[in-house]
Amino acid sequence: MSVNPVEEQIRLYAKQLKIPTFGDYNEILRRMKPDSKLEDILLELMKSEGIQRQENQNRRRLKAAQFPYQKTLDELDLSRYDGSITKMFLNELASCKFITEKKNIVMIGNPGRGKTHLSIGLGLKACSQGLNVLFKNAAALSTELTEARDNYTLGRLENRIQKSDLLILDELSYISFNRHQSELLFKVVSERSERGSVIVTTNLPFSQWTDLFENTTMVAALVDRLTFKSYVLDMNGESYRLEQTMKSH
Repeated sequence: MSVNPVEEQIRLYAKQLKIPTFGDYNEILRRMKPDSKLEDILLELMKSEGIQRQENQNRRRLKAAQFPYQKTLDELDLSRYDGSITKMFLNELASCKFITEKKNIVMIGNPGRGKTHLSIGLGLKACSQGLNVLFKNAAALSTELTEARDNYTLGRLENRIQKSDLLILDELSYISFNRHQSELLFKVVSERSERGSVIVTTNLPFSQWTDLFENTTMVAALVDRLTFKSYVLDMNGESYRLEQTMKSH
């Protein structure tokens, strides 16, 4: 089969100009009517390029978010929350308006109540709307911050965290943080105050956060930062994962 030099040049320029969809213009032409006008073909090419770029950007955002897994809001069983989280309220959160308004969400509940699921679902929604999300397990982040400080790369890590539109701090519970870890976590949350949104999931009420941090004064300040302009969701009740397991037997 002979090579069409014009097609080769189109592909070459499409690659150089970073518009790969134009290089595959034959696929678009096959979908168009034979009598399509040139501007209609050009418009279709531009639409396809725009869609492809959006998909690529969303894939990059999902990768950068570092979600441990993906769970959508549609998979969340709202009947488990006895009306404390309604469909209307969930839709309000899913609009991600709380992020543009730089509000926080604190989810408090027993293990297995779907806190991580809900936070990831909201994170996925944010990514789909072009927002930058960063998901971090609280204990893992405290270790990462400490190691970055010791390796003199703390500023770089903190900048990456602060550049996110939404920081999800998962499982602020289970282990205690020493003074250095507490100070580093507190700094991360404090610097986001009114500059970006934070979602925190925890199985401990605020009154028990003193079990996590050595400095009680810092705990009070941390709670103040997180609860200023925030939604506090009480998700306590019987374990969602436990009931799902019981139903499967």
